[in-house]
Amino acid sequence: MYKHNFSAGPCILPQEVFSEASKSLLNFNNLNLSVIEISHRSTDFIEVMDEATLLTKELLNIPDDYSVLFLQGGASLQFLMVAINLMKENSRAVYLDTGTWSSKAIKEAELFGKTSVIASSKEKNYNYIPKNYTIPSDADYFHCTSNNTVYGTQLKEFPDCSINFVCDMSSDIFSRKIDISKFDLIYAGAQKNLGPAGATLVIINNEVLGFSKRKIPTMLDYNTHVNKKSMFNTPPVFSVYVSMLNLRWLKKNGGVSWAEAKNLEKSKLLYDCIDSNQLFTGTVKKEDRSVMNATFKLNEIKLENKFNLMLKENGINGLKGHRSVGGYRASMYNAMGLDSVNILIEIMNNLEKKA
Repeated sequence: MYKHNFSAGPCILPQEVFSEASKSLLNFNNLNLSVIEISHRSTDFIEVMDEATLLTKELLNIPDDYSVLFLQGGASLQFLMVAINLMKENSRAVYLDTGTWSSKAIKEAELFGKTSVIASSKEKNYNYIPKNYTIPSDADYFHCTSNNTVYGTQLKEFPDCSINFVCDMSSDIFSRKIDISKFDLIYAGAQKNLGPAGATLVIINNEVLGFSKRKIPTMLDYNTHVNKKSMFNTPPVFSVYVSMLNLRWLKKNGGVSWAEAKNLEKSKLLYDCIDSNQLFTGTVKKEDRSVMNATFKLNEIKLENKFNLMLKENGINGLKGHRSVGGYRASMYNAMGLDSVNILIEIMNNLEKKA
Protein backbone atom coordinates (compact mmCIF):
# COMPACT_ATOMS: atom_id res chain seq x y z
CA MET A 1 0.00 0.00 0.00
CA TYR A 2 1.25 3.49 -0.89
CA LYS A 3 1.87 5.60 2.20
CA HIS A 4 0.79 9.23 2.36
CA ASN A 5 3.42 10.60 4.70
CA PHE A 6 2.29 13.66 6.69
CA SER A 7 5.13 13.34 9.21
CA ALA A 8 6.47 16.62 10.63
CA GLY A 9 10.08 15.50 10.24
CA PRO A 10 12.04 13.66 9.20
CA CYS A 11 9.55 13.92 6.41
CA ILE A 12 8.57 13.12 2.87
CA LEU A 13 11.05 13.60 0.03
CA PRO A 14 10.47 13.05 -3.71
CA GLN A 15 10.45 9.42 -4.84
CA GLU A 16 12.94 10.16 -7.62
CA VAL A 17 15.35 11.52 -5.00
CA PHE A 18 15.03 8.30 -3.00
CA SER A 19 15.60 6.28 -6.15
CA GLU A 20 18.78 8.13 -7.17
CA ALA A 21 20.11 8.15 -3.61
CA SER A 22 19.56 4.40 -3.24
CA LYS A 23 21.58 3.73 -6.39
CA SER A 24 24.42 5.88 -5.11
CA LEU A 25 24.53 3.93 -1.87
CA LEU A 26 25.77 1.01 -3.97
CA ASN A 27 27.64 2.74 -6.78
CA PHE A 28 28.27 6.48 -6.79
CA ASN A 29 29.45 8.17 -10.00
CA ASN A 30 30.35 4.75 -11.45
CA LEU A 31 33.17 4.47 -8.93
CA ASN A 32 31.97 1.08 -7.69
CA LEU A 33 32.02 2.71 -4.28
CA SER A 34 29.18 3.94 -2.10
CA VAL A 35 28.65 7.66 -1.65
CA ILE A 36 28.99 7.06 2.09
CA GLU A 37 32.44 5.47 1.83
CA ILE A 38 34.30 7.86 -0.47
CA SER A 39 36.61 10.47 1.00
CA HIS A 40 34.94 13.75 1.79
CA ARG A 41 38.12 15.35 0.41
CA SER A 42 37.73 13.60 -2.93
CA THR A 43 36.89 15.52 -6.09
CA ASP A 44 33.62 13.58 -6.37
CA PHE A 45 32.31 14.74 -3.01
CA ILE A 46 33.69 18.27 -3.26
CA GLU A 47 31.62 18.57 -6.44
CA VAL A 48 28.55 17.49 -4.44
CA MET A 49 29.19 20.13 -1.78
CA ASP A 50 29.81 22.80 -4.40
CA GLU A 51 26.63 21.97 -6.31
CA ALA A 52 24.52 21.92 -3.15
CA THR A 53 25.91 25.33 -2.23
CA LEU A 54 25.35 26.81 -5.70
CA LEU A 55 21.80 25.43 -5.94
CA THR A 56 20.97 26.94 -2.55
CA LYS A 57 22.26 30.32 -3.67
CA GLU A 58 20.39 30.12 -6.97
CA LEU A 59 17.05 28.89 -5.64
CA LEU A 60 16.95 31.40 -2.78
CA ASN A 61 18.54 34.26 -4.77
CA ILE A 62 21.19 34.76 -2.10
CA PRO A 63 23.32 37.92 -2.44
CA ASP A 64 27.02 37.53 -3.26
CA ASP A 65 28.17 38.82 0.13
CA TYR A 66 26.51 35.92 1.99
CA SER A 67 28.01 32.51 2.70
CA VAL A 68 26.18 29.17 2.57
CA LEU A 69 27.23 26.46 5.02
CA PHE A 70 26.27 22.83 5.52
CA LEU A 71 26.99 22.03 9.17
CA GLN A 72 25.91 19.46 11.74
CA GLY A 73 24.10 19.50 15.08
CA GLY A 74 20.69 20.55 13.81
CA ALA A 75 18.96 23.80 14.62
CA SER A 76 19.54 23.00 18.30
CA LEU A 77 23.27 23.63 17.95
CA GLN A 78 22.52 26.88 16.11
CA PHE A 79 20.64 28.11 19.18
CA LEU A 80 23.96 28.53 20.96
CA MET A 81 26.17 29.23 17.93
CA VAL A 82 24.03 32.24 17.08
CA ALA A 83 24.36 33.62 20.58
CA ILE A 84 28.11 33.11 21.01
CA ASN A 85 28.84 34.57 17.57
CA LEU A 86 26.43 37.50 17.59
CA MET A 87 25.99 38.58 21.22
CA LYS A 88 28.79 40.72 22.60
CA GLU A 89 29.81 40.40 26.23
CA ASN A 90 27.74 42.61 28.54
CA SER A 91 25.24 43.17 25.76
CA ARG A 92 21.86 41.61 24.95
CA ALA A 93 19.70 39.93 22.33
CA VAL A 94 15.94 40.05 21.79
CA TYR A 95 13.66 37.18 20.83
CA LEU A 96 10.14 36.64 19.56
CA ASP A 97 8.68 33.66 21.46
CA THR A 98 6.25 31.72 19.27
CA GLY A 99 6.66 28.13 20.37
CA THR A 100 8.79 25.22 21.43
CA TRP A 101 11.80 25.96 19.26
CA SER A 102 12.00 29.67 19.95
CA SER A 103 11.77 29.00 23.69
CA LYS A 104 14.64 26.49 23.41
CA ALA A 105 16.68 29.06 21.49
CA ILE A 106 16.01 31.62 24.22
CA LYS A 107 17.18 29.19 26.91
CA GLU A 108 20.52 28.68 25.15
CA ALA A 109 21.06 32.39 24.49
CA GLU A 110 20.59 33.16 28.18
CA LEU A 111 23.86 31.32 28.85
CA PHE A 112 25.78 34.02 26.97
CA GLY A 113 24.13 37.25 28.08
CA LYS A 114 20.94 39.13 28.73
CA THR A 115 18.13 37.79 26.59
CA SER A 116 14.85 39.66 26.37
CA VAL A 117 11.55 38.33 25.04
CA ILE A 118 9.88 41.26 23.30
CA ALA A 119 6.63 39.43 22.53
CA SER A 120 5.20 35.98 23.22
CA SER A 121 2.06 33.94 22.55
CA LYS A 122 2.80 31.46 25.33
CA GLU A 123 -0.25 32.49 27.34
CA LYS A 124 -2.50 31.15 24.57
CA ASN A 125 -0.47 27.96 24.10
CA TYR A 126 1.21 29.55 21.10
CA ASN A 127 -1.94 29.55 18.96
CA TYR A 128 -1.12 32.89 17.29
CA ILE A 129 1.82 35.03 16.14
CA PRO A 130 2.40 38.20 18.23
CA LYS A 131 2.22 41.47 16.32
CA ASN A 132 2.76 45.19 16.92
CA TYR A 133 5.94 44.70 18.92
CA THR A 134 8.96 46.99 18.78
CA ILE A 135 12.48 45.74 18.13
CA PRO A 136 14.90 47.82 20.23
CA SER A 137 17.87 49.35 18.43
CA ASP A 138 20.32 48.78 21.28
CA ALA A 139 20.32 44.96 21.14
CA ASP A 140 22.88 42.96 19.19
CA TYR A 141 20.33 40.90 17.28
CA PHE A 142 16.67 39.97 16.93
CA HIS A 143 15.70 36.29 16.60
CA CYS A 144 12.46 34.74 15.37
CA THR A 145 11.21 31.35 14.17
CA SER A 146 9.44 31.60 10.82
CA ASN A 147 7.28 28.47 11.12
CA ASN A 148 6.24 26.48 14.17
CA THR A 149 5.89 22.79 13.43
CA VAL A 150 4.45 21.90 16.84
CA TYR A 151 1.66 24.48 17.02
CA GLY A 152 1.04 25.13 13.34
CA THR A 153 1.65 28.88 13.12
CA GLN A 154 3.74 30.84 10.62
CA LEU A 155 4.99 34.39 10.20
CA LYS A 156 3.35 35.72 7.04
CA GLU A 157 5.45 38.89 7.03
CA PHE A 158 8.79 39.67 8.62
CA PRO A 159 9.32 42.88 10.61
CA ASP A 160 11.66 45.68 9.63
CA CYS A 161 14.79 45.35 11.70
CA SER A 162 17.63 47.84 12.21
CA ILE A 163 19.83 45.37 14.13
CA ASN A 164 21.18 41.97 13.12
CA PHE A 165 18.24 39.80 12.08
CA VAL A 166 18.37 36.04 12.77
CA CYS A 167 15.71 33.54 11.74
CA ASP A 168 15.19 29.83 12.32
CA MET A 169 13.58 28.65 9.06
CA SER A 170 13.91 24.93 9.71
CA SER A 171 10.41 23.96 8.64
CA ASP A 172 9.58 26.34 5.79
CA ILE A 173 12.80 27.19 3.97
CA PHE A 174 12.50 26.59 0.21
CA SER A 175 8.69 26.58 0.59
CA ARG A 176 8.13 30.26 -0.26
CA LYS A 177 9.97 33.22 -1.69
CA ILE A 178 11.86 35.31 0.85
CA ASP A 179 14.13 38.33 0.62
CA ILE A 180 17.39 36.98 2.02
CA SER A 181 18.85 40.47 2.24
CA LYS A 182 16.47 41.28 5.11
CA PHE A 183 18.31 38.75 7.28
CA ASP A 184 21.84 38.51 8.60
CA LEU A 185 21.69 34.85 9.55
CA ILE A 186 19.25 32.08 8.62
CA TYR A 187 19.53 28.51 9.80
CA ALA A 188 17.52 25.38 9.09
CA GLY A 189 17.71 21.71 9.95
CA ALA A 190 17.64 19.73 6.71
CA GLN A 191 14.92 17.24 7.62
CA LYS A 192 11.92 19.20 6.34
CA ASN A 193 12.15 20.70 2.84
CA LEU A 194 15.87 20.22 2.25
CA GLY A 195 16.88 16.60 2.81
CA PRO A 196 17.38 13.86 5.39
CA ALA A 197 18.35 14.56 8.99
CA GLY A 198 22.04 15.19 9.58
CA ALA A 199 22.86 18.44 7.80
CA THR A 200 22.08 21.96 8.96
CA LEU A 201 21.91 24.80 6.47
CA VAL A 202 23.29 28.18 7.56
CA ILE A 203 23.10 31.32 5.43
CA ILE A 204 25.16 34.16 6.88
CA ASN A 205 25.88 37.73 5.94
CA ASN A 206 29.68 37.92 5.84
CA GLU A 207 29.54 41.32 7.51
CA VAL A 208 28.48 39.76 10.83
CA LEU A 209 31.35 37.27 11.00
CA GLY A 210 33.31 37.98 14.18
CA PHE A 211 30.60 40.36 15.40
CA SER A 212 30.68 39.33 19.08
CA LYS A 213 34.48 39.63 19.33
CA ARG A 214 34.38 36.75 21.81
CA LYS A 215 36.96 34.01 22.13
CA ILE A 216 34.96 31.21 20.51
CA PRO A 217 35.82 27.48 20.38
CA THR A 218 37.00 26.68 16.86
CA MET A 219 34.12 24.36 16.00
CA LEU A 220 31.52 26.92 17.10
CA ASP A 221 32.97 29.84 15.17
CA TYR A 222 31.20 30.61 11.88
CA ASN A 223 34.49 32.00 10.55
CA THR A 224 35.96 28.50 10.77
CA HIS A 225 33.31 27.00 8.53
CA VAL A 226 33.19 29.88 6.06
CA ASN A 227 36.96 29.75 5.60
CA LYS A 228 36.90 25.97 5.12
CA LYS A 229 33.77 25.99 2.92
CA SER A 230 31.87 23.63 5.24
CA MET A 231 34.77 21.17 5.19
CA PHE A 232 36.56 21.95 8.48
CA ASN A 233 35.67 18.47 9.69
CA THR A 234 33.97 15.51 8.01
CA PRO A 235 30.59 16.82 6.85
CA PRO A 236 27.35 14.79 6.96
CA VAL A 237 28.12 13.30 3.55
CA PHE A 238 24.89 11.46 2.80
CA SER A 239 22.62 14.21 4.07
CA VAL A 240 24.42 16.81 1.95
CA TYR A 241 24.27 14.52 -1.09
CA VAL A 242 20.53 13.82 -0.79
CA SER A 243 19.91 17.53 -0.13
CA MET A 244 21.70 18.28 -3.39
CA LEU A 245 19.47 15.79 -5.22
CA ASN A 246 16.39 17.36 -3.66
CA LEU A 247 17.50 20.84 -4.72
CA ARG A 248 18.01 19.54 -8.27
CA TRP A 249 14.43 18.23 -8.16
CA LEU A 250 13.14 21.58 -6.91
CA LYS A 251 14.95 23.49 -9.64
CA LYS A 252 13.75 21.11 -12.37
CA ASN A 253 10.13 21.56 -11.32
CA GLY A 254 10.19 25.35 -11.29
CA GLY A 255 12.00 26.40 -8.14
CA VAL A 256 10.67 28.10 -5.03
CA SER A 257 7.91 29.98 -6.88
CA TRP A 258 6.50 26.66 -8.12
CA ALA A 259 6.73 25.14 -4.63
CA GLU A 260 5.02 28.14 -3.04
CA ALA A 261 2.06 27.98 -5.42
CA LYS A 262 1.63 24.25 -4.82
CA ASN A 263 1.94 24.63 -1.06
CA LEU A 264 -0.68 27.37 -0.95
CA GLU A 265 -3.03 25.21 -3.01
CA LYS A 266 -2.60 22.18 -0.74
CA SER A 267 -3.01 24.10 2.50
CA LYS A 268 -6.07 26.00 1.27
CA LEU A 269 -7.83 22.76 0.36
CA LEU A 270 -7.17 21.22 3.75
CA TYR A 271 -8.05 24.32 5.77
CA ASP A 272 -11.28 24.76 3.78
CA CYS A 273 -12.17 21.20 4.71
CA ILE A 274 -11.36 21.76 8.39
CA ASP A 275 -13.53 24.90 8.46
CA SER A 276 -16.49 23.37 6.61
CA ASN A 277 -16.48 19.97 8.31
CA GLN A 278 -18.58 19.93 11.50
CA LEU A 279 -16.35 17.31 13.10
CA PHE A 280 -13.06 19.24 13.00
CA THR A 281 -11.71 22.50 14.41
CA GLY A 282 -8.41 24.25 13.68
CA THR A 283 -6.24 24.95 16.71
CA VAL A 284 -4.65 28.29 15.75
CA LYS A 285 -5.87 31.70 14.63
CA LYS A 286 -6.75 31.64 10.95
CA GLU A 287 -4.54 34.56 9.95
CA ASP A 288 -1.48 32.81 11.41
CA ARG A 289 -2.09 29.31 10.05
CA SER A 290 1.00 27.56 8.75
CA VAL A 291 1.11 26.54 5.11
CA MET A 292 3.47 23.73 6.10
CA ASN A 293 1.82 22.26 9.23
CA ALA A 294 -1.96 22.27 9.65
CA THR A 295 -3.07 21.49 13.21
CA PHE A 296 -6.65 20.51 14.02
CA LYS A 297 -8.78 18.56 16.49
CA LEU A 298 -11.63 16.09 16.23
CA ASN A 299 -14.62 17.58 18.07
CA GLU A 300 -16.14 14.26 19.11
CA ILE A 301 -13.68 12.07 21.00
CA LYS A 302 -15.93 9.03 20.54
CA LEU A 303 -15.09 9.08 16.81
CA GLU A 304 -11.32 9.10 17.35
CA ASN A 305 -10.79 5.34 17.03
CA LYS A 306 -12.93 5.20 13.92
CA PHE A 307 -11.07 8.09 12.32
CA ASN A 308 -7.68 6.61 13.19
CA LEU A 309 -8.70 3.29 11.65
CA MET A 310 -9.83 5.05 8.46
CA LEU A 311 -6.47 6.82 8.28
CA LYS A 312 -4.59 3.55 8.69
CA GLU A 313 -6.69 1.72 6.11
CA ASN A 314 -5.94 4.43 3.56
CA GLY A 315 -2.19 4.58 4.17
CA ILE A 316 -2.12 7.91 6.02
CA ASN A 317 1.06 8.18 8.11
CA GLY A 318 2.32 10.71 10.66
CA LEU A 319 -0.90 12.61 11.31
CA LYS A 320 -0.82 12.44 15.11
CA GLY A 321 -0.42 15.88 16.69
CA HIS A 322 2.43 16.82 19.00
CA ARG A 323 1.82 15.80 22.61
CA SER A 324 1.75 19.45 23.77
CA VAL A 325 -1.14 20.25 21.41
CA GLY A 326 -2.91 16.94 20.84
CA GLY A 327 -5.27 16.30 17.98
CA TYR A 328 -3.83 16.00 14.49
CA ARG A 329 -1.11 17.66 12.44
CA ALA A 330 -0.82 17.41 8.67
CA SER A 331 2.63 18.43 7.46
CA MET A 332 2.56 19.36 3.79
CA TYR A 333 6.14 19.96 2.73
CA ASN A 334 7.28 20.53 -0.85
CA ALA A 335 7.33 16.85 -1.83
CA MET A 336 3.78 16.21 -0.58
CA GLY A 337 1.53 15.64 -3.57
CA LEU A 338 -1.93 17.09 -4.00
CA ASP A 339 -3.31 13.55 -4.27
CA SER A 340 -2.29 12.79 -0.69
CA VAL A 341 -4.02 15.90 0.63
CA ASN A 342 -7.17 15.05 -1.34
CA ILE A 343 -7.25 11.55 0.13
CA LEU A 344 -7.01 12.96 3.65
CA ILE A 345 -9.84 15.38 2.85
CA GLU A 346 -11.93 12.53 1.46
CA ILE A 347 -11.44 10.55 4.68
CA MET A 348 -12.45 13.52 6.81
CA ASN A 349 -15.58 14.13 4.72
CA ASN A 350 -16.51 10.45 4.79
CA LEU A 351 -16.24 10.46 8.56
CA GLU A 352 -18.67 13.37 8.70
CA LYS A 353 -21.14 11.57 6.43
CA LYS A 354 -21.04 8.42 8.56
CA ALA A 355 -21.19 10.18 11.93
